[in-house]
Amino acid sequence: MTDPVLNLLLQDLRHRSERTLWLVDENIPADLCPAQPGFEVIGNRFDLIQALSARGWTTEFSDFDLSRYPDNSLQRIIYRVSKEKPVVHYLINQAARLLQTEGELILIGDKSEGIKTYSRKAQQRLGGTREERKQGSAWRAVLTRGSATDEPLEDQQYRQLRPLALDAGEPYLSKPGLYGWNKVDRGSAFLLEQLPAMLGQPLPLRGRVLDLGCGFGYLALNACDSDTLLTCTDNNAAALYACRENLAHRDLHGEVIASDAGRELQPGFDTIMCNPPFHAGFGVEGDLTDRFLEQTRRLLAPGGSACFVVNLHIPLERKAQGRFAQIRCHADNGHFKLIHLSQAL
Repeated sequence: MTDPVLNLLLQDLRHRSERTLWLVDENIPADLCPAQPGFEVIGNRFDLIQALSARGWTTEFSDFDLSRYPDNSLQRIIYRVSKEKPVVHYLINQAARLLQTEGELILIGDKSEGIKTYSRKAQQRLGGTREERKQGSAWRAVLTRGSATDEPLEDQQYRQLRPLALDAGEPYLSKPGLYGWNKVDRGSAFLLEQLPAMLGQPLPLRGRVLDLGCGFGYLALNACDSDTLLTCTDNNAAALYACRENLAHRDLHGEVIASDAGRELQPGFDTIMCNPPFHAGFGVEGDLTDRFLEQTRRLLAPGGSACFVVNLHIPLERKAQGRFAQIRCHADNGHFKLIHLSQAL
């Protein structure tokens, strides 16, 4: 274990205690350590929660919905801070409600992630003591709950969807916790614009359609209608929540399913649309690219088409070789390229 932040986290996960809640986000490896008694795990990434569950941890997949925990019911909360400020502020606010008096919130993170500021804010919110330990650029802060203030940290009402007018059409429901939650992704807009030409058919799409890595549902909402046999899937709990509500709001009938790059779905899709999460915070490692391509190969119906949009530097065409007989770059706009895949091998 060479990451100093994960080294600090590992020390706390190996410490046995009663009723400890471990909050996990995308920045935690699933093989960090074996399950420990007394721990409950809540996380918003489906693949991570599935992997931790398989290792014996008691897990729950949700968009950090902590409503089932009564006030003052926990002795300890461990949290390696997330990349997004509203998520961190929301979970610090929740800790103020959930921890018993003298209960501990343990925050761990890198200095570049704002851990020192989060530690200071958490002490103000919880009203107790603060102890900090440094290991290289990694910091571990232990905050005790005293007389917690009634003034919450600004979390942009993290748990609530809100309508956003992002284009000339109807508003989209979205929320913090999704990548690019308050804008139309430029890659998705490029794919939607070119989709009829890529497929040689007008919108809305017909047959069985999969929005793979759906986010709040932008592609599905604009490429499909109520007659489309639609399935949307994502790894992020916040995305699934927003997509489900957006489909209902537009009277679109479709399944919204949690999955790891489509692994949990059954094959037979005529069209697969995908703007995969190859962006800052998710990395562009080969394993993730391979997972999306391998599941697309498995899920595509004979005669079906997959339409991907990726950044120009992603070697999607090369990695698709051996999986698809037909691999075609339909267009690029200097930032993104559109790749059409068919004839799965």
